[in-house]
This record gives sequence, C-alpha cells and structure tokens, in this order.
Amino acid sequence: MIYDTLAQYYDALVKDEEASRMWVDWIESKCSPCDVLELACGSGEITEMLVQDGFDVSALDLSDEMIEQAKQKDTDNKIQFYCQDMKDLSNFSKFSAIFCLCDSFNYLLEKEEVSKFFKEVSDHLKDQGYFFFDTHSLDRLEEFEDEFNETGSFEDCDYQWSIMSEDDLIYQDFAFYFQEGHIVQEHHIQRVYDPVWLEKELSKHFNIRSVKTDFDLEGIQEGEKYFYICQKK
Repeated sequence: MIYDTLAQYYDALVKDEEASRMWVDWIESKCSPCDVLELACGSGEITEMLVQDGFDVSALDLSDEMIEQAKQKDTDNKIQFYCQDMKDLSNFSKFSAIFCLCDSFNYLLEKEEVSKFFKEVSDHLKDQGYFFFDTHSLDRLEEFEDEFNETGSFEDCDYQWSIMSEDDLIYQDFAFYFQEGHIVQEHHIQRVYDPVWLEKELSKHFNIRSVKTDFDLEGIQEGEKYFYICQKK
C-alpha cells in the first residue's frame, strides 16, 4: 500500500508549517470552531492545528502508518482517528464541515469515483454544511511533462523522488535505499480533472461558494492548485 514506507519520512520531505497555517486559515474563513471530519489526514499537521484552534476533529486516512504518525502529534488525545477509505463514510454521522486537503482528492482516479465521492460527502454533512477541498491545477500537468527529480538523505537511508505527467495523470515514484542494502519503492498515481467538469458534478449536491487558485487568486487562474469551498444544498 502507498505510504507504507513514505509515512515515516513524509514530514521531512514535505512539511511546511506556513502552508499548513494557510490551509487552516482558509477553512476558518468560512467555519468557526465546530465538528469537522478530515479525509486523508496524512501525518496530522493540519488536523492538530485545527484542534488547537478549538475544532472538534475526527480524521481518517487509508494508511495505518500515516495514522500512527498523526497520533504522535495528538498528545492530548483529542482527535478520533480512523483507518479507512474516504470513499465510504457509512460508519459516520453528519458533520458541520468536511475537508480533503493537500491534493488528496486527486487519488480518485475515475470520474465515477469522484461523482460518488461528492454524493458521499454531501450525505454526511449537516444542513448547509461546508465541504472544502483542493485539487491539482491543469498547469501541473504541463509543469511535470519534463520529469522532476529530487535526491537526498535521511539518517538511515538515501532517497530518490521523481514526478512526471502523462495525459491527465501525475506519477510520483519514491525509492528508499537503506544502509543494510535493501530498497523500498512506492508508486503513486493522481488524476487531474478539468474544473469545468468538476464544477458540474459539484453542482448536483452543493452550491459553490468560492473558487480560488493558490489560496488568494480569484477563480481559475494559472497556478498550482484550485481551492473549492462548497455548501450543501
């Protein structure tokens, strides 16, 4: 499963406290502290910030290893963690807000999955509840037509990280070279969706309250991510 090995190095590779604070501020632009569900919570950086700001947070992730990383940040045991697929929320009640951040949405690889996902989220929101999510922009596909490569070292291993795109897919490959001689590889695939199609699907269940590019550019513009705030119809 993806993130089996990556989980323990995830924060070292991508942790950005300033960016995490921007995601939290974005959520708080529409939501006062309330009961929320975080989908694909990862290592729990944003999760913990929201708890510190007074939110009642439940959080899920498909990876046991990522959940364990997130639990280490929850020193006061205030967060309810679940290891499960975000496409099935049938074991949950309803929340005032649900969010899916840091391009986790792009792990939905089929349009049918996206359509069902939007309905599942809507079904688990209270009346007038909010759904926040971000997605890779179309510009990311062009950006990674030329392969990106990064190499580096941790205390116990060296790593190589590559990103490339083909058609509407982004491929990320990680290789960890451990000192004992063994190699662990992870292969990640994400799909980038046209915002016109996304907004058509969203409109079946939500009123779209805000669309921004890279947090502060209004609407769909050139940039890395699109940010959606939607309210249940």
